[in-house]
Amino acid sequence: MSREAEKVTPKYVGPIPGAPVDYRYLLGMRVDATTYADAARRIVDRSSSDAGGYVCAASAHMVMEALDSENFRSAVNGAALVTADGMPLVWSLRMLGVRGASRVYGPRLMEEVLGAAERAQTPVGLYGGTPEVLAKLQDTCRGRFPLLRIAYAWAPPFRPLTPDEERKVIGDINRSGARILFVGIGCPKQEYWMARNQESLASVAIGVGAAFDFLAGVKKQAPPWMQRLGLEWLFRLMTEPRRLWRRYLKTVPRFALFMSYRLITGRDIARASSRPA
Repeated sequence: MSREAEKVTPKYVGPIPGAPVDYRYLLGMRVDATTYADAARRIVDRSSSDAGGYVCAASAHMVMEALDSENFRSAVNGAALVTADGMPLVWSLRMLGVRGASRVYGPRLMEEVLGAAERAQTPVGLYGGTPEVLAKLQDTCRGRFPLLRIAYAWAPPFRPLTPDEERKVIGDINRSGARILFVGIGCPKQEYWMARNQESLASVAIGVGAAFDFLAGVKKQAPPWMQRLGLEWLFRLMTEPRRLWRRYLKTVPRFALFMSYRLITGRDIARASSRPA
């Protein structure tokens, strides 16, 4: 078993502060109904305390990873907030009775939180990407959010860190003073990393996947019309077929089939575990 997939039992630290969030379980994985403004406000408010916790931006791929792995499902369900990153999840929430459910897409959520952090003078950190991408991302952030304080930035190697290396990284992040940490090392690696380290991190961690590449301008995002139709996966498949074809072959048909069964019968094929105690 890889370091990323080691057994995790996250201590649930409670929901992000604010009014109660409506949620549903999609194939056993919790997805919360929120908005960009609401999520950004909750994250910045939480960052001013020592509560910590982490936020997941959930896609259909993540739902299927959670269905296939109870360990991963535990990691996601232990998050303080799980947003609906993809339109298929938004449609599923609406069909399960969450009226007004809207998309909270990782890259745009990152932009919203960066803006809110700048206004609140909250230091942020960046963990992920390559050194080149991270340098471009910091340039973008400084250009768009000139008063933002980036207290920490590091591109980890493309291998699991040893326990000693991970402890040093967590120490460096905490000493930097960052109160919000953007984690862009991909699913499911970033969710395992956040769940494993949440009790040691002083900051609120947000898993944003490919947002580093998108905001740094090294990868293109799907056109808005494709995003609205839930076809972002198709755009990404066309732009990175060799890397992504197996993922989407495994994810898209199964998600459509299992969620159709869930919506038609009212029964979930996975155990809808409750929030961790």
